[in-house]
Amino acid sequence: MSGIAGAFVLPSSHSQETVYNRLKHMVPKLDNRGQAGFGLAAFMHAKGIRYIRSCRPPRELVNIDCDGQDANFRPHVAIAHIRNPSSQENGGNVAQPVDNHKAGCRHLALSLNGALVNADELRKELLARGHSLDGTTDAELLLKFIEHICQRAFWQHALPVDYESVFRDIDDRIDGAVSALVLDGEGSLIAFRNSSGLRPLEFMQTEDGSILFASENSAFAGLQGKTEEISPGHIKYLDGKTGECIDSFVGHARHSPKLCVYETLYIGNLETSIRGQSHLATRHNIGVTLGGTISPKVAAEMGSAPIVVSSMPHTGGPYADGLFASLAEKHGAFVQRREVIATQLQQRTLIGIVGTRNSVIAQKYCVDAESDVRDRVIMMVDEALIRGDTSRAVTEMLHAAGAKAVHWAIGSPPIVAPNYYGMGIETIDELAFWKVWKTLPPKKRIESLSFHKIEPQTLRVIESKIALSINAASITFLPFHALIPLLPGGSDGIDLSPFTFDMPTPAGEKRAKDNLNRSITNLAFTELCLPEVTS
Repeated sequence: MSGIAGAFVLPSSHSQETVYNRLKHMVPKLDNRGQAGFGLAAFMHAKGIRYIRSCRPPRELVNIDCDGQDANFRPHVAIAHIRNPSSQENGGNVAQPVDNHKAGCRHLALSLNGALVNADELRKELLARGHSLDGTTDAELLLKFIEHICQRAFWQHALPVDYESVFRDIDDRIDGAVSALVLDGEGSLIAFRNSSGLRPLEFMQTEDGSILFASENSAFAGLQGKTEEISPGHIKYLDGKTGECIDSFVGHARHSPKLCVYETLYIGNLETSIRGQSHLATRHNIGVTLGGTISPKVAAEMGSAPIVVSSMPHTGGPYADGLFASLAEKHGAFVQRREVIATQLQQRTLIGIVGTRNSVIAQKYCVDAESDVRDRVIMMVDEALIRGDTSRAVTEMLHAAGAKAVHWAIGSPPIVAPNYYGMGIETIDELAFWKVWKTLPPKKRIESLSFHKIEPQTLRVIESKIALSINAASITFLPFHALIPLLPGGSDGIDLSPFTFDMPTPAGEKRAKDNLNRSITNLAFTELCLPEVTS
């Protein structure tokens, strides 16, 4: 999970706005996609490419006005990357944009949002061809492949690069979720979205003569111009000398966008819209619908202290607002809305090195010092429950502060599948659903393998066991059938694999099924080896 942005000032532009100004406008709006830092690569003719990399939050880009070492460096094009901590961080430098360390026209820089499912196969191919790799990141791997194709087909023959041909080859080779911006040594910019379409890429041509790219259309808020979504399997090529913009289809079959559902539920800025529906509206509506499922549990608590509806900051707010609106309509003053959990760090805890996540969770969250939770029933609202470690830590914090009971309302169905497309969920064994699944009776296990079609009774058993595992009074998931009509466009154009296990790409499907079969086989073998218990 990360964000990318790019800006290109056309030769015809008479605006005083620089590419730095454009990125200062866009990048802070992508802050939700990563708090671990940002990087820039900017190009000016006769001066080449310059880099700025920072470990500070993306919102601090507003303090960058120009190149700190050369006040006369006024680039016409720049690309940016906004990043989160990654499980790849021990494998080398993960800061982007990455570059190929070449000089002149053969220099390349790349910003990537997404992940390559078949990275191991691609890496072996490159190594077999004699290439070296500095680290293990997908961004470096993709850049090396672009460089390899450019060298083989164009540079060694002293030919200008045909990027349509390059990315047709790339799109054919990769499996995964890729949106990328590439800046070359002649000041040309290439925006690429691979055929899976899982990671978004938006385009804008401003009225005053700039071409802009961003991971979300909210980055363009306040700017005037024409916007569009770059379609899967397409590139936009901007010539570094003329500013000519060419749109090319580089896939083998045209696909409608199949956007990852995490974009809508978790990653995206609230003001970003899909098919005219903002993420804010979607998440609020999910909360309202969740209220109908939660209401009986609220009624069961009647007679004690008022229930406090609170959200997991900062992404859970719209869900909690919708849930509160629904419950308040039915239960009036018996339900209160206020926040009881505060954050001390901006870093997100979904993605990161597994060994450090619990430490980050403990540092990030605390009970709000101004919120008295003693003898209160707390209804915590979150968009998803994935591993259960964050919800367990928060539940224990609230109990330690004197809460009478802690319930959890989850704005999505159970997460049952890994995600190899930039979300850092590598195996099913780390998911709360599967930890509980192993404890179910054989019949319930078989029933629950229908995933999004789980019978309500079996789902309630799973909910109660997950609640027990995190020391909560209850957990309520949003039923799958209730989620679909709330998504923009329903299930069309949305990858729902987190809930269905129907993976969106061939390599992802094979990898996930291998993981599933291995886990089921290991469990069956373990049970066969258990000693027989006699009375």
